[in-house]
Amino acid sequence: MTIEQRATKDELGTAISEKLVAEIVAAQHDRGVAHIVLTGGSMGGLSLQALPGATGIDWSAVHFWWGDERFVPAGSPDRNDVEADRAALDALPVPAQHVHRVAGPDTVPDAESAAAAYSDAIRSTEGDGLFDVTMFGVGPDAHLASLFPHHPAQRTEGAIAIAVHDSPKPPPDRVSLTFECLGRSRTVWLMVAGAEKADAVAAALAPGADRWDVPASGVHGTESTVWWLDDAAASKL
Repeated sequence: MTIEQRATKDELGTAISEKLVAEIVAAQHDRGVAHIVLTGGSMGGLSLQALPGATGIDWSAVHFWWGDERFVPAGSPDRNDVEADRAALDALPVPAQHVHRVAGPDTVPDAESAAAAYSDAIRSTEGDGLFDVTMFGVGPDAHLASLFPHHPAQRTEGAIAIAVHDSPKPPPDRVSLTFECLGRSRTVWLMVAGAEKADAVAAALAPGADRWDVPASGVHGTESTVWWLDDAAASKL
């Protein structure tokens, strides 16, 4: 586990996005394809800012996924993919079938159906079974994806994606990859900015942290785990 720290949120976003370009290039060099798991929120958007101007990437061999999605209709401002589209995806020549969106209530009857379809997409597409980079934001309560403290969804085993109901953060119905699936990534990045998240960062990085209490402590890459922090988020370490 390593910590990459920058003074401000904007500087952090720039560093992350530039590193993401390098990781995609490296993945394509090594394996011919890159599988990237995106996150929502402002850090999710900032993490993509360098992609539209990037060189050396074969966009036909990049797949984008999401660690979680709100179970709301396509185009809703509550969806994580809307922020990603605005930040970069709309400007990239990535084949539409390589942008793996979670279905919403406009196309499937419930979050369970969306989770099953998303699981099937991962099984059929994701190659050797490992994502190259999985990115997370972290909430002030230390949740990541849609895995919240003391929520029974985080204890699911033997599944790729699951429906999450009664989320403590609206909207209440979501689809999330499980801890089991999220851990199948070569590199995990946890991207956190702001003083309001300093307690969560400190709790997640404390020795012996339990993911039941602090979900952000529960995901690690098979090769590397990086906490990307601005000075404010790192202020209680």
